[in-house]
Amino acid sequence: IWIFHGFYAEEKLVGDLASMSTSERIKAIQKMPETMRKKREIRNKVLKEIAKKSRPGRTRLSCGTQSLQATRVSFRRFGNNLSGYFHQLQIFHKALKIIGAEFGTSVLSYFIFLKWLLTFNIFSFVINFSFITIPQFVTAEPNNLPFTGLELITGAGYFQQTVLYYGFYTNATISKTENGPSYNMQLAYIFTVGIYFVICFFILLFSMAKSFIMNLTNPQTYHGNASKLLCAWDFNITNDRAVKLKQKNLSTQIKEDLMEVNREVINFSVKERVVRIVIHLASWVASLGTAVIACTGVYFLSINNLKLFVKGHTNNLESQAAMLVLPVVASLLNAFIPFFYSWLGHLERFQTPGQHIYVTIIRNIILKISVIGILCYYWLTVVAASESQCWETLVGQDIYRLVLVDFIFCLLGSFFGEFLHRIIGTAVYESLGQPEFDIGRNVLDLIYAQTLTWIGILFSPLLPAIQMIAFSIVFYVKKVSLMMNCQPPRKVWRTAQMTTSFIFLLFFPSFLGVLSVIGVTVWRLKPSEECGPFRGLSSMYAAVSEWIKVLENLTDSKWVAWIYHNLITSELFFFVLSTIALIITYIYWQIIEGRKTMTKLLKKQICN
Repeated sequence: IWIFHGFYAEEKLVGDLASMSTSERIKAIQKMPETMRKKREIRNKVLKEIAKKSRPGRTRLSCGTQSLQATRVSFRRFGNNLSGYFHQLQIFHKALKIIGAEFGTSVLSYFIFLKWLLTFNIFSFVINFSFITIPQFVTAEPNNLPFTGLELITGAGYFQQTVLYYGFYTNATISKTENGPSYNMQLAYIFTVGIYFVICFFILLFSMAKSFIMNLTNPQTYHGNASKLLCAWDFNITNDRAVKLKQKNLSTQIKEDLMEVNREVINFSVKERVVRIVIHLASWVASLGTAVIACTGVYFLSINNLKLFVKGHTNNLESQAAMLVLPVVASLLNAFIPFFYSWLGHLERFQTPGQHIYVTIIRNIILKISVIGILCYYWLTVVAASESQCWETLVGQDIYRLVLVDFIFCLLGSFFGEFLHRIIGTAVYESLGQPEFDIGRNVLDLIYAQTLTWIGILFSPLLPAIQMIAFSIVFYVKKVSLMMNCQPPRKVWRTAQMTTSFIFLLFFPSFLGVLSVIGVTVWRLKPSEECGPFRGLSSMYAAVSEWIKVLENLTDSKWVAWIYHNLITSELFFFVLSTIALIITYIYWQIIEGRKTMTKLLKKQICN
């Protein structure tokens, strides 16, 4: 079957190449990841195919077929040109190449993950701004609150009466004319947020599966050392700077592969093993104890802060500024405790840098997710039951301050953690040397920030725009700090699994935890009586239930109510859907494994 599939694919490839123009055909054959011998064979087959079509006496194509083929060629040419333009406009492409060449794939994996999160927030902003914010502008009332500038830090005052927060959005049906089309703000709000999270769920699953297949499933099939050494050079490169960059990149990749192949396995004595186990256990007790103490402090501080806020006037900027104590303390804990975890990792003396990074990441994720969990418990139980007129806006302001202060501490961390370290290590205490880029700590900072953004989308729809700007600045600041202050890793190692691990940690526990928080908020909590699109309802989800009741009375819309009752609220439907998804995943997995096996056999034949 696979031989037939390969033959059919090659025949289709020859047919597609034959329909291209000469210049397009040459470029397409040059870009193929095949040997020169295979490329010549494909070129000869294409030329034979073209000769067959141009023989005299052959039946002429009809006018419609010729025009269809010309249109097809034009669209393909337009697609090739468009992909070329997008490749040139691809953000951070050059910066990523430089980082990969200088510091290897371990550091590069962090910047790729940061770029991926930035793209994610751009998508979030476009969705929320298009379906929630723009319709609100139609019925927005003028903001009479004064702007003092302190709002940029506190997120309160003037911003409280803007589209930044949940409480400003109307619960009315928006319509420009009396008998014209209407826009239900309640349904738009809940469906936009709900569909966005469904799309995020599938994007994360697909990205995780794709990264797993590419990096964790037999990675040596596609990245053999011999092929990398003999066949990886791109002869289209003519610029001297690009040539040197490509040489550095290949050199770093070969060093990473050789380091993994030549990795020494150290055999410890019984006494040394016991000592190492005791050190590991003590380090874990210390790290977990630190996380528990930090979470306890954050909870009691948040309770006292809420009491202080409720006693004061909600629009008083001074009382709002006092709320900065909570995000500052949370950011201080998230900034300094990871340095303690890194010190514990050096004390444990892991055999490989990968083990050190993964253990540090696990400890940091426990700390950061625990802090977020305590804050969510505080928001959903204490703040939601408080005397505040609009508790959703209060939660949105808290998350805004947390995101902003975390961004500031991220920039300060690059200065104090890397710049001053380099100054001290090169001018004062030379044995300290230049710092290495702490991948584990920086990655967990990104996951923490993205988790806050996901939680805040329901309470502050434009929060992804703020995070989008923050991630863009962080990318360039981290890149400059890396180039100026940090040294390449002392132990070069290949990190094919790092990106997969990052996406998995973003999915679990981060994204699944966010879904549980959003689910409790939508289904269980009572919205504020005086603000927001769901005012006066028993829950946010009640807007959907009332809409379905209206549709049941309309003859033309009864099918929507039937789908809701028999599919959306049916456990059996989701069980069948999950079973089908598992079967499709298994079939896809088998296809990928079959393709890899066939590719491996073809490479062996070529080498022979």
